[in-house]
Amino acid sequence: MRHLLALPILCILAACSTTDESKASAAVATPLNDLNLVNAPIPEVLVKAQHGPYVLPPDQECQTLASEIKALDEVLGPDLDAPPGESSRGLLERGVEAGSGAAVGAIQRTAEGVIPFRGWIRKLTGAERYSKRVAAAITAGGVRRAFLKGVRATKNCTA
Repeated sequence: MRHLLALPILCILAACSTTDESKASAAVATPLNDLNLVNAPIPEVLVKAQHGPYVLPPDQECQTLASEIKALDEVLGPDLDAPPGESSRGLLERGVEAGSGAAVGAIQRTAEGVIPFRGWIRKLTGAERYSKRVAAAITAGGVRRAFLKGVRATKNCTA
C-alpha cells in the first residue's frame, strides 16, 4: 500500500525535475508492461534487420548506405564511433540530467515494486517473451548497422 501512495508523489517530482518525459512515462508504465497490457511496437527497421542482418542492399551506393545507417541510428541511438556529446554540455546541464535520472530511477523502482511476484507475472503474461523479442531486434539492428558501416568502408564512402 505504501508503494501505491508513493507513486503519485514520485511522478510529480519526476515531472518537475526531468526534461525527458518519455523516460518518466516509461517508468510509470512499468506495471502495465509487466502485465503485458502495453507494448511499444518494434520499429520496422529492426524487424527488417532481424530477417537479414547481412543482406547487401540492392543499390550499394554511398547515399543508400548512409540512409540505412541513419535509419538505424535514429532507432538505436548513437553508435560507439559517434563523437561524444558529453563534453559539449555544461556542468549545469549534466547536473540537471543526473538529478532527473535519479528521480526517474526512483519511479522505476517504485513502479516495479507495485506488482508482487513480478518475475512470475512477467512470464505468465508473456511480457518476458516480448522483452526478449525486443532485445533480439535491438541486437540485430546493431549487427546490421556494423555490417553496413563495414560495407561503406570498403566502398571508400565518407562517414
